[in-house]
Amino acid sequence: VQLVESGGGLVQPGGSLRLSCAASGFTFSTYHMRWYRQAPGKEREFVASITSVGGVTNYVDSVKGRFTISRDNPKNLVYLQMNSLKPEDTAVYYCYAVRINSPNTYWGQGTQVTVSS
Repeated sequence: VQLVESGGGLVQPGGSLRLSCAASGFTFSTYHMRWYRQAPGKEREFVASITSVGGVTNYVDSVKGRFTISRDNPKNLVYLQMNSLKPEDTAVYYCYAVRINSPNTYWGQGTQVTVSS
């Protein structure tokens, strides 16, 4: 089982990035997917989620209107489009897979996003 994030980097305030998370080793289309982030010295926090078939999304208030989560089940990919980035968005971003009534959950290794001028 693997979740591999990519797309992080250094961007100026107001810029955009698109994170990707590639899944393998499990039935991706049956798992709800989430993005979390962890800034230095802070606890990991929920950012966004999307249901297994992509019908329902949810966001933390601080990113609403700026971030969009989406998924491509045939390609086993989940995305996080991040626009209007702010310095406070700087963190390591992780993708996470979870399925209702299953004990199996999976984390990726994370990708660094740094927003700075």
